[in-house]
This record gives sequence, C-alpha cells and structure tokens, in this order.
Amino acid sequence: MTKGNINVSVENIFPLIKKFLYSDHEIFLRELISNATDATLKLKHLTSIGEAKVEYGNPIIEVKIDKEGKKLHIIDQGVGMTAEEVEKYINQIAFSGAEEFLDKYKDSGKDTGIIGHFGLGFYSAFMVAEKVEIITKSHKDEPAAHWTCDGSPEFTLEPSDKETRGTEIILHIAEDSTEFLEEAKIRELLMKYNKFMPIPIKFGTKEINDPEFTPKTTKDKDGKETTEPHKQITVDNIINNPNPAWTKQPTDLKDDDYSSFYRELYPMQFEEPLFHIHLNVDYPFNLTGILYFPKMTTDMNMQKDKIQLYQNQVFVTDNVEGIVPEFLTMLRGVIDSPDIPLNVSRSYLQADGAVKKISSYITRKVADKLKSLFNANREDFEKKWDDIKIVIEYGMLSEEKFFEKADAFALYPTVDGKYYTFEELTNAIKAKQTDKDDKMVILYASNKDEQHSYIQSAKAKGYEVLLLDSPIVSHLIQKLETTKENISFARVDGDHIDNLIKKDDTTISKLSDEEKTKLDELLKEVIPSEKFTVQLEAMDSDASPFIITQPEFMRRMKEMQQTGGGGMNMFGNMPEMYNLIVNTNSELVGEIISTKTKKKQERLITQSLDLARLSQGLLKGEELTNFIKRSYEMIK
Repeated sequence: MTKGNINVSVENIFPLIKKFLYSDHEIFLRELISNATDATLKLKHLTSIGEAKVEYGNPIIEVKIDKEGKKLHIIDQGVGMTAEEVEKYINQIAFSGAEEFLDKYKDSGKDTGIIGHFGLGFYSAFMVAEKVEIITKSHKDEPAAHWTCDGSPEFTLEPSDKETRGTEIILHIAEDSTEFLEEAKIRELLMKYNKFMPIPIKFGTKEINDPEFTPKTTKDKDGKETTEPHKQITVDNIINNPNPAWTKQPTDLKDDDYSSFYRELYPMQFEEPLFHIHLNVDYPFNLTGILYFPKMTTDMNMQKDKIQLYQNQVFVTDNVEGIVPEFLTMLRGVIDSPDIPLNVSRSYLQADGAVKKISSYITRKVADKLKSLFNANREDFEKKWDDIKIVIEYGMLSEEKFFEKADAFALYPTVDGKYYTFEELTNAIKAKQTDKDDKMVILYASNKDEQHSYIQSAKAKGYEVLLLDSPIVSHLIQKLETTKENISFARVDGDHIDNLIKKDDTTISKLSDEEKTKLDELLKEVIPSEKFTVQLEAMDSDASPFIITQPEFMRRMKEMQQTGGGGMNMFGNMPEMYNLIVNTNSELVGEIISTKTKKKQERLITQSLDLARLSQGLLKGEELTNFIKRSYEMIK
C-alpha cells in the first residue's frame, strides 16, 4: 500500500471547494457521471481503432445508494485506470485543475455568473462526501487499484481484487449532505443533468410485463372468459435517453418524433408547439439542437429560461442569455455545443468570438426557417401569426440581420383579417394613401372595438387600416419609419382622417371668420384647457361634430416608455392631453352658434363633448353619472 500527500499549495483545499460551490453542490453528480461517460466513450474509440484489445459490448453507468452504509456508488464499464494512471490523473492533473479553478474564482464570489464547473471534475465529490474511494481496473491487463482520500491532502493507494473493467467511485456522504442518500433526490438530479447522456444510466430496477409471455384466456362451463395475469420480470431501470432527437439527422425524424421529444423535454406542457427548427452545423463551430416556437402570450417575461443548454449531451444551464440572441430566449428547446466555454464567467462568455458566431448563426437559421415555412404554406403561417408575432417583432427590433431577412415573412394584418408583407402593403395603399407631400401614410388601429368609429371613417375613404396590437408596436413603428423610405405610421384615432392623410383638396368652412372666432371663445369658456386643445376644422358636413384625438408623438412616446426605452421619463409623468377637433361644417355646430341663450349653448357643448369622450372611453365616475342624468332629462 502506498501512502502519500497530494502536492497542493493550500493546506486543505476541500473545505474551500465545499464552501465556494456550496449553493451549487448538487453538480458533483453531473461531474462524476460526465467522467464515467468520458471513460466509456474513450474505450469505444480505443476499441474501434484497435488499441484496446477488449470487447466494447453494451456498457452502462450505474448509480447505487447504500442508505445504511451512507454511501453513494457510481460505477462505469469504461477504460479504467492503472495505479500509475490514478497517481497521474487523480493526484496530479485533476487536483491541479481543482486548485487552479478555485484560485481563479474564490475572490470573485458566487455572483460572477459562472455557468459551468467542468474542469473541477472529480474533486467536486468532496462537496458532499467526507471520504471518497476509487476502485478501478484498466482495460489493459494490469492489477486493479484502490485509492482512498478523507478530504485532506493525504491519500492511500493499494491493489484491489476488482476483476471487471471500469471504475467504481464510492462517496461516503457527509452528515450535512444526507439528502443525497434519498432515492427521490438522486432521481431528480439524474433527470435534470443526465437525462440525455450518451451512455445508458441504470438507477435501480423496475417490473415490466414479460414480452415473451402471452397470457392464456380460458372459458368456464358457462362460457365466461378469464385471462391469466401478465407475467412480470425485473429489468434495469435506465433513466436516460442516450439518443435524443437533436443528435439525429433531420432526415431521420418525422413530425411525430419532434412532438414526442418536446413532451420529453417539457412533461408538464400540454400545448403542442407551433413548429420547430432543427439546428445542425459543424463548421466553423459545432452546434446541434432543436428550437420550438410555443404559443406566445403578450407577457414577454413569462417565456424566458426554457431553452436548455448542453455540452455533449450533459445539461449545463437553462439560462442561455448571451449564447442565444435575446429575442429567441422566449423559445423552447435544446442547444448542444462542445465549443461553448462553460467554466468561465458570463461576461467572458458574452465577449467570446465563438459564442458571437453561434448567436448570429442561430439568428440566421431561425430567419431562414420562418421564410421557408411562410413560402411552403402561407395560409398556415397566417393562422399562427398572432402566436409568434411577438418573437418576430422583438427580433426585428433587436437584431439588424434578422430585421433585413424579416421583410420576406413579417406580416401586417388589417382590421378585416387580411395579411400583407411590407412590400404587398405599400403596393396596395400607394395610390390612395400618399399625401400631398408625396409621403405614404400607413394607418393602423390598436383596438378594433375602441377605435371602431375612426376605422369606419378611414374605410369610408377607401383607406386600408392595419391592426397592430402587440406591446412593442410603438418601437417597431419607429424602427420602420427610420429604416424604410418616405413612409409614416398614424394611428386612426390620432387626428381627423383628413388631417392624417392630407390631400390638396381642402374643404371650405361654412362659417365666416367672425363666427369661427365667436365659436372658439364659446368653446374655451366651457371646455377645460388643461385636458383639451381645441382645433376648428372644416370637414364633411356628415362627419362627427366633435372628435377627440391624442397626438401621435405624445402617445407613442408614452407607450414606448412603458415597454422600456424610447423617450425620457418626462412623457410618463405628463398628464393625458387630447385634441378636440370641432367640425365647423356640422349642423350641430351651426346650431350652437345660432342658439340665443348662453345656458343652452353651454349645455349643447357639454353634451357634445361628453358624447365624444364616451366614444373614446374617457367618461368615467361622477362625470358619467351626470351625463346619463342630463341625457334622460333631454329625452323628457
């Protein structure tokens, strides 16, 4: 037996390992199973090139709990190690890796955002164990070795009588970590980190119906049938799927395969995804994965942290910020890349060149897939538009390359349920919706019911009205106005329709200048100036007498501020201001001027204003009560 000291500069590094990673100490199981997987895959490679003269067979990794003995066993059938290799890989290399890791990160604390601890490897076992044993036999024809360490730099190394190839690691679980002797806890961790590891992982056994046994059915004398019970057999309980869908070629998968994999990823998700995107690239970096578009809500924060990041089928994190473009973090699915550095801080990751390339590749791939789905079945794409638009609009705002590509598939629906691409829209409205300054005005509504009368006024002129109702629409409009040439957007209730699209032919007012001055004075006496700016306009005689609008700029700035950015805080604090457009050609307005008594004039103005406010949903509380009471009196 050999005794010795691991050559480390820190007197006892194990308490440091435990303390530093305490909040994350469950990852020890991921690390040890990753090592077991590497050892098994290494053997596969060595046998395939003829360097290992053994049968590869069908190796598994086994995880066993010995609750009474307070031990956890992780057993593989991989390459194994000789005593010299234990000395080299465990006492020297693995340990220096652990020490280097701690040296680099111990001062920066837990909030550096380290998203993976690969490289810490084997010594993460001491986060939960007071003593660790390794019993290992190499695939080479050499004696087995038994290494023991009690969490100090001292170790023992002696021969072992193990006869089968591979490595068994025995963790003597510490008193403060006995949760890792619970079957439910270990199953939870295996399902979290190792659900898709490439080597089958056995955790206990289970009873299943014997596939070789066919139950017999017999009839009694009365003709009643009885079927004997199924014969049960005990089999290994393999808890992982070693060949998940993303590791296969898209040509080998059907729609049903993608659907069942989605259910495997999200067992509690009952809605089917709308469609999927299979990522598969091997140059200039390696990346595979499947992204799913779920049905979206308008709450942009609800969806995040659903994409799972793997490194060679080992789960790392579901916080993929910095790797996946932000607008796609609302999607679901899996990304697997051996090229993403995982044992570094998030700020390093975001500055990493390979990661930036991966991010732009994913953006391009998603844009190309959306374009092909649109081209293949436009009708189906239009049906799904409401459920995916938030992601696409967010992408158009945040990623320039995506914005350029989105021209081919981003849709602009109308209030009548028609869908245009941007090019189709401009071709359809060019003739009618170009104003006297040769600018094309795109009209839109954000709520069909609330803005119904304004939509009708626009449609009466033969104008097309879009329905743009997502929470980030103000930002998107701003982006389109600054990127596309000679266009502007105007919400239908932003002004009277003739002012939104100004033409050369102006309507002549029926009122003289003197009458207009008199009307202006009357209105200003009755209408509160802190809420309304009064505008006299000559319009068609059948247009509404009083129309309330909200200035486009002010309203847009407020909306943009509510969804982040776009305008200083001053817009959010300003009181609601509205324009009151009074139609000087309206019969009712003419009556207000010609009415002899001041009292009746005031009543007509108040009633007209309240009707206009009612149509905009601005009449509430006491003012609404008074309006209803007054209206009943007028009927009498």
